[in-house]
Amino acid sequence: MVTFMTRAGFLALIATFLACSSSAQSPSDVAARIGNRSVTVKELDDRWRNTDAADQIETIQKLYDGRRNALEAIVAEMLLADAAKARGLSPEAYAQSEISKRAKPVSDADVAAFYQSNVSQMQGRTFEVMAPAITRYLTEQQEAEARLALINELRKTGPAVRLMMDAPRFEVELEDSDPSIGNPKAQVTIVEFSDFQCPFCLRVAPTLKKLRATYGDKVRVVWKDFPLTQIHPQAFKAGEAGHCAAEQGKFWEYHDQLFGNQEALMPDDLKKYAAAVGMDKERFNSCLDMSKHAEVVRDGVAQGTRLGINSTPTVFVNGRRVSGAQPYEVFAAAIDEELSKK
Repeated sequence: MVTFMTRAGFLALIATFLACSSSAQSPSDVAARIGNRSVTVKELDDRWRNTDAADQIETIQKLYDGRRNALEAIVAEMLLADAAKARGLSPEAYAQSEISKRAKPVSDADVAAFYQSNVSQMQGRTFEVMAPAITRYLTEQQEAEARLALINELRKTGPAVRLMMDAPRFEVELEDSDPSIGNPKAQVTIVEFSDFQCPFCLRVAPTLKKLRATYGDKVRVVWKDFPLTQIHPQAFKAGEAGHCAAEQGKFWEYHDQLFGNQEALMPDDLKKYAAAVGMDKERFNSCLDMSKHAEVVRDGVAQGTRLGINSTPTVFVNGRRVSGAQPYEVFAAAIDEELSKK
């Protein structure tokens, strides 16, 4: 908690400094003079990157996210106000009416399915105890997605919106050992740092599939391992198993098997799922038993750490970071922006 508050305070200080500056500083600007020597902003950035690249990346991303969220909120308010005025309604009444048309009602089956998918996170609480909280959560999620869908519709039919801010981009090095699916020459590369035992990674998996189906050869998806071993003790070995499956050209089929069985990822389970997707049993078992790809998994964790990742899923869309199991519309908007630049 102390670390988080210190960092949060630091980020607030950085944001305040930048907000109060009369002009943005370029890398060539002089930050200080010591005798007859000048120290430039670029030198500061280079030293910061060499000292703590993850902290630098996190700070840059945090500043952009804060500004972008504020911009999106202002755009949404203006679009809603214009649409509401045309209907003779207040913005609040208009938004409530339109969101209620789009939000799907949460069923008992939805609540039960969520509980089962996240039972390991319930800390032993029964379904009856957790059902009201899950219902509220899913209802709020549906309303948020419905509001986002409404705003996206208004952006297409309302006054033209041109966003002039460009997202920060981070270099994500790709390796031959990284499983990928889609056109290698796609205009948009989506790199997912993920964990087979993470429930939020499970939630984003169908979203990435939908993106592939929607955009076809325009997108490619690349997998990077980032097992959170402190809370997901089976995730590291599952990551190794994924690369054993990749040896036999079965990574994505196996990927779906593991996400469909997150509660059972012990070595014997991993071997059973390999057989289920038609792999050579002896070859797979030997690969897994000898931890053949442990170093590859560790490399993924190291790279993710350098990029400031501390949670999964974390996705990069042409180098632009998208954190968490965001709805389809968030990823689609980023992809559309990238395609519009080609």
